[in-house]
Amino acid sequence: MNPISPHLDPALAARPLAEVRNLLKIDWYRCPIERDRLKALSERSDARGTAQALGHLGLLLATGTLTCYLFAQGQWVGFFAALFVHGTIASFLTAPHHELCHGTVFRTRWLNEFFLRIFSTLGWLNFYVYKFSHSYHHRYTLFQEGDREEVLPATPSLRFLFLLQLFTVNVTGGYQSRGILPTLRNALDLARDRFDNPFNSWGPELYAEHPDERRKARNWSRWLLAFHAGAIVGASALGRPEIALVVSGGPFIANWWRYFVGVPMHCGLRSEVGDFRKCVRSITLDPLTEFLYWHMNWHLEHHMYANVPCYRLPSLYREIAADLPRPRTLLGAWREMRTTWKRQQSEPEYAFDTPLPTPPDRSAQPPDRLAASIGELAPAAIAER
Repeated sequence: MNPISPHLDPALAARPLAEVRNLLKIDWYRCPIERDRLKALSERSDARGTAQALGHLGLLLATGTLTCYLFAQGQWVGFFAALFVHGTIASFLTAPHHELCHGTVFRTRWLNEFFLRIFSTLGWLNFYVYKFSHSYHHRYTLFQEGDREEVLPATPSLRFLFLLQLFTVNVTGGYQSRGILPTLRNALDLARDRFDNPFNSWGPELYAEHPDERRKARNWSRWLLAFHAGAIVGASALGRPEIALVVSGGPFIANWWRYFVGVPMHCGLRSEVGDFRKCVRSITLDPLTEFLYWHMNWHLEHHMYANVPCYRLPSLYREIAADLPRPRTLLGAWREMRTTWKRQQSEPEYAFDTPLPTPPDRSAQPPDRLAASIGELAPAAIAER
């Protein structure tokens, strides 16, 4: 989990979220698209969802099995290399967790829920908390009053000691980086029904009005601790500690690539602006990384039309590309973020203002529930009617 942002305004953080939901209404600009085409792109597929989910799990199983085999054979160079690859893949468990929380991956709902629980368990992730948090993030993206999942400015850090953790074992975590200690501390706090810091910059206000939902989040945290404690104890009893390392330690090993890919989504961009093209960034990636990231590199398109399944986001991009800024390369995004961050050291209010191909035309498409849908992300307690 990320530490609480020092940039969060205490006055805004203290505001009841029921009041935020009632008063903060953002007229988001969305690139024009024919409704029938959007409806087609929003179709969910069990076949494509299964290929995506089993493909990711298959890579985890293959690298985990190879890691355990090489450990048993005492082939230490091969073991550490395989563990590095396994950790790199495991660090992307946040991607399926995110997509499955939206409920848009599978046409069959129970398949979505089934895989959500598998990926959440393996990744030490609490989807009950995330659904609450991420619902606000989508509705109020970078409007600090309602979005405390992403509070800018943020630091695209390249500090040596931080990178050392990312390439080995992530202990303390950081922005877009999950460390062992904060993850374990967060899980223990939630399991004890302490919600002082349930996710990123959220405090107890996230669940202040929803004791039933809070109980679900607490019980899931208890399940996570029980599962991973069982995995560690069971592996130790079998005399196979490498199994525990692969199953429970994977998400905290070799986080490097997930960090470099994940930071560009919002970092350095404008806050408090009702145009996703200004506050979200898409990047191009190689096919394997895009697969592991569940196509969330098309992040601008995802925010604009969040009901579109992840595997259809490239098609959505092609449909509305003329009204979008060009996607950055990963290297180009990092240069942009680092340049922005350096300027923010002397100009704290500065943010990169993405040039747009066309000015927003809010008359081009009338308000539409399908266009504004965030899938099945929002729990019933905070769903818009």
